[in-house]
Amino acid sequence: MKFTIAYKAYSISLSFLVLLSTLSLTIEKHFCGDTLIDVAIFTETEKCSEDVIEIDQVSITKNSCCKDEIDIIEGLSEMTITSFEDLDVIQQHVLFTFAYSYSNLFENLPNIGNSDKDYSPPILVKDIQVLDETYLI
Repeated sequence: MKFTIAYKAYSISLSFLVLLSTLSLTIEKHFCGDTLIDVAIFTETEKCSEDVIEIDQVSITKNSCCKDEIDIIEGLSEMTITSFEDLDVIQQHVLFTFAYSYSNLFENLPNIGNSDKDYSPPILVKDIQVLDETYLI
């Protein structure tokens, strides 16, 4: 039960990692002088009332101290998968050695018979579990 919860938590955290690594954000900031007026992530920033004057359906912008900053945080656009030939020689050797040792890790060992079949247990003088009052439940 513990392992299934740990696996689910691990898989959810990895899916969030992939989601956040591919997410792109645009952060817009509007300054009037040196003071920050508005910050927007998914929408446009609100402009100052001094910034735009509308006269007869025509917008005229004054030369003012207001400025806009746009910060772009780009995520990964595509996940790249490299082939074995694209790796360096050292990386190829390490990968091959790891795969070879990992595959040999699970080989069946030769069955060495039961080596203690001719062994007789020692004679018990006193029962230690009863003396120490430890009982298996």
